[in-house]
Amino acid sequence: MRPKAELHLHIEGTLEPELVVELARRNRIDLPTYDVEAIRSRYSFTDLRSFLDVYYEHLAVLRTEQDFYDLAAAYLRRAAGQGVRHAEIFFDPQAHLSRGVTLETVFGGLSAAIKDSGASAALILCCLRDRGAEEAEQVLRAALPFRDHFIGVGLDSAEVGYPPSLFRRVFDLAAAEGLHRVAHAGEEGGPDYVWEALDVLGVERVDHGIRAMEDPQLVARLREERIPLTVCPLSNVRLRAVPSLRDHILPAMLDEGLVVTVNSDDPAYFGGYVEDNYAALRRELGMSDEQLDRIARNSFAASFAYEG
Repeated sequence: MRPKAELHLHIEGTLEPELVVELARRNRIDLPTYDVEAIRSRYSFTDLRSFLDVYYEHLAVLRTEQDFYDLAAAYLRRAAGQGVRHAEIFFDPQAHLSRGVTLETVFGGLSAAIKDSGASAALILCCLRDRGAEEAEQVLRAALPFRDHFIGVGLDSAEVGYPPSLFRRVFDLAAAEGLHRVAHAGEEGGPDYVWEALDVLGVERVDHGIRAMEDPQLVARLREERIPLTVCPLSNVRLRAVPSLRDHILPAMLDEGLVVTVNSDDPAYFGGYVEDNYAALRRELGMSDEQLDRIARNSFAASFAYEG
């Protein structure tokens, strides 16, 4: 199994049905069903919104520092078994603050799990774009006392209708604080969202970015400036961004000389962790060892905090 870094992973998206049930019982939270397979059967999505509805519903079971610790510890154990030598992990504080969970609780659990695991890993605070720029800025300012616990700021959730330019002030603040900047762009939204992420937000990596291939000028820029793209193949299929894995544009992105990485996004919901994505690329697209090795090398080169 080839060593790799994972750079596009939402920790809340690693909440497996078994852990949903365990935490619901621990915290005395009522679920529509406690049957693991019945919960998993809901993971058939028509688009990003249909996924997010289930995703946010399940977050209700995350209440305590121990819950966040268990969530992160489970991912880190699984990632190690998948050849992950370094992970840069997204988390969504707004999704927890809105439920009365404090930043202290979230940071405490996630950071302790990383420390205790001994893994090479870092946290990236993501802003939920559908909650607006004002709330995103408030949350980032509230998180600055925990600056030692995270290395960057990202932008996620429903893309269309919330262009990156709305979040200029948030990313200006992040830059002033010396934080790395990434943003989801070019999955649902078109190439114009990628341009804005680069030119307005000053991102150092583009999360997803598959629709950048629709704009040759943008492709040329991404290639010349060596801007990494954190592509999530199984996620793209599950959310209907591409019809099937065999239709995925990733091989063409490699052929264009782009710095493509492969990641699992929300693996509990999308049918596989990062090595499962690599395996699917070999199986469905016939990608060679040389291509997959190049992607793995890209993942380390594109990381912010990997020390080798």
